[in-house]
Amino acid sequence: MARLKADAPFLHPDCEVNDARFGAFVEIGRGTRLAHSHFDDYAYCDRYCDIANTAVGKFANIAAFVRIGATDHPMDKASLHHFHYRSGDYFDDADHDAAWFDHRRTRRAVIGHDTWLGHGAQVRPEVTIGHGAVVAGGAIVTKDVAPYMIVAGIPAVPLRARFTVDIADRLMALAWWDWPHDRLRQTLTDFRTLTAEAFLERYE
Repeated sequence: MARLKADAPFLHPDCEVNDARFGAFVEIGRGTRLAHSHFDDYAYCDRYCDIANTAVGKFANIAAFVRIGATDHPMDKASLHHFHYRSGDYFDDADHDAAWFDHRRTRRAVIGHDTWLGHGAQVRPEVTIGHGAVVAGGAIVTKDVAPYMIVAGIPAVPLRARFTVDIADRLMALAWWDWPHDRLRQTLTDFRTLTAEAFLERYE
């Protein structure tokens, strides 16, 4: 694969992209469908993800077949079917229900910085995944996830914290994900070799 660049996202073949914005060094995996979303710097997703109405933070790691922001059908109406909001597909004299689609786009999911969403995970609309959190493969996340928490299951529930509260708070305060590209390169060896606690001791 070509080296990632700051000025343009690397989109693998067969992606469908609609109304999306990208930061620096972003990679979008083959066959991914992406709509009304933003990927911040260094974030990536693997193959065949389906992501809508989502803000993806810096250094987010999204595995293959993840779905974020799956749209709902209107359970309070007489019919669940989309004929009454995608009406122009069915009737020559009817338009789509623009208000319905506008409402959908306001229901944003938020994926924090340096997160990891495992293979086949799902994140519902209006859910926030906190910085540093991990979502296990196959989990369905219906509620917000605290920073540096690991969740799993259907629906997803907390398994354990990645770090103590003290270390998690210190990592949040350090906010290394906001460091410039040159500083990331200068500290690359320490990212590779130091524990989180040792890294904090060196860079706080």
